[in-house]
Amino acid sequence: MSESSPPPWSEAREGVLELLPAMIAAMPLALLYGAIATTKGLSPLEVALSSGLVFAGGAQLAAIELWTTPVPIAAIVLSTFLINARYVLMSASLAPKVAHLPFAGRLLGFHVLADENWALAERRAMRGRITAAYFFGSGAVFWVNWVAWSWAGTIVGPLLGDPRRFGADFAFTAIFIGLVAGFVTTTRAGLVVIVSAVAATAAFLAFGSPWHVLAGALAGMAAAVLSWRDETGEALA
Repeated sequence: MSESSPPPWSEAREGVLELLPAMIAAMPLALLYGAIATTKGLSPLEVALSSGLVFAGGAQLAAIELWTTPVPIAAIVLSTFLINARYVLMSASLAPKVAHLPFAGRLLGFHVLADENWALAERRAMRGRITAAYFFGSGAVFWVNWVAWSWAGTIVGPLLGDPRRFGADFAFTAIFIGLVAGFVTTTRAGLVVIVSAVAATAAFLAFGSPWHVLAGALAGMAAAVLSWRDETGEALA
């Protein structure tokens, strides 16, 4: 490590501090998931394991809302696939920016990837090199935060009531909107965000969840491709 390189603990600390608002916003959603999962018959251990292995709040909440007896496996698989399909695109966008990291570090980092630390990693790549400590360190703390509060939800969630009454379920969305807004530094980037948002909104109004996730992702990709310009300034589409 060169003398100018910051120590790993400093990089991890920076990532955790940047993710702190998202971790706070995750608390009510994790509590909600734990509380609902308990009413569907899951034990505290099963709730913690599901959060640790899946680590996808939107998909977990969608799956637990559909959880009945008998379990509608096909509906749950389809819903979670559509909701989590965006991670394929997010991982693909980050892959070349973390290619210099060891394979194990990349694998662990992608396992603890969420919307918020993906956005922060993309912003970090715009201003410098992504380190293993930053990429995995912040994500690991975020993962622990989600698992811990999901487990806590099995105990205190029923006592607190539904946090959606207070609009707490929108906290995650608000933070992510703020992070994405930071990427809008060019007209092309703004176009991609607007097209994706319009398509997702239209799909949600027309078909409901989770189709809006897929529609927004596909529309954003299409807008990015169609608006892409090569180095000579010629449109590729």
